[in-house]
Amino acid sequence: MNFDEFTGQLQHRLGTPGTGETVRAARATLSTLGARIPEGAAEDLAASLPMEIDWYLTGAPREHGQRFDWREFVQRVAEIEGAEPQDAAYHAQLVMDLVAELVPPSDLADLRGMLPEAEDEENWRKLFAVVDAGGWVDSSASAP
Repeated sequence: MNFDEFTGQLQHRLGTPGTGETVRAARATLSTLGARIPEGAAEDLAASLPMEIDWYLTGAPREHGQRFDWREFVQRVAEIEGAEPQDAAYHAQLVMDLVAELVPPSDLADLRGMLPEAEDEENWRKLFAVVDAGGWVDSSASAP
């Protein structure tokens, strides 16, 4: 998948009016995720993404492997995206759903194992809520 396909699919899922808002949501989610996970894991995850998007995981974070909980993750995403926290959390779920379609299942499983802190495991599962529900469903598509 190339950059235009990635942003087009994400824009449709997010329902954003323009590419700028879509890219901002992807950047906010992936750069915050890249800061949370170790550098090698970010590189593994990024390898399956378009090169314009993979940079958010690998090049944008100043420091990889930071320790922060789900609430801090959402706050950081919201701040970068310029969105309300509840919107940012939902956008992060949709970004991760698209990423989950592109990366090998083993990389996604490794990512899941890196995120939860013992006391915050249930909250981190929220990041994968759309993935775990069977993926995003295009409600605007007409049935055959």
